[in-house]
Amino acid sequence: MLNKIFGSKTRVKLLQLYFADPSKEYFVRELTRVLDEQINSIRRELDNLKKIGLMRSKNRNRKKYYHLNPNFLIFEELKNIITKTSSNYGDLAVDLEHFGTLELLLVSGVFLGTKESPTDLLLIGELDRRELEGYIRKLERKFNRELKYALMTKEDYLFRKNCQDKFIKNVLESRYVIALDKLNFNFRN
Repeated sequence: MLNKIFGSKTRVKLLQLYFADPSKEYFVRELTRVLDEQINSIRRELDNLKKIGLMRSKNRNRKKYYHLNPNFLIFEELKNIITKTSSNYGDLAVDLEHFGTLELLLVSGVFLGTKESPTDLLLIGELDRRELEGYIRKLERKFNRELKYALMTKEDYLFRKNCQDKFIKNVLESRYVIALDKLNFNFRN
């Protein structure tokens, strides 16, 4: 299955486009314009992804629209892989580590295209707040949007998690990507 998923450049482009907004549908000619790929390679890759069950299609207005199958066996895992490899979260973590000790970085909200999220960044560690705020302002200018972030120590995070703090619970139940994890423990439990 993995060989069929990651076999070509066109397939990777398709996966990146679809996982950027998993609910979106495209027809073949539209995909050729958006991805700047040949129609035959788009058709071939869509057919391959449909055969393994990742894609589905439906006819509407004399066009065949393709969309992701959210019930695909490894849908969430694949979405995380595509999201992580399509972004610069590693660069973000490296930048933030210049401001002190960063043990955990959860990226959510604006970084994943999610509008409703308790925070865009959850930072666990000991960082210089003034330097962090300056960096956040730069990111806000880049995204042209105010960013929500939370900075706390490891001890504070663990205490709040164990007390079932509403904010922490909402963050861990929302869609996020772990951009840096030096704590090596299961966040869901």
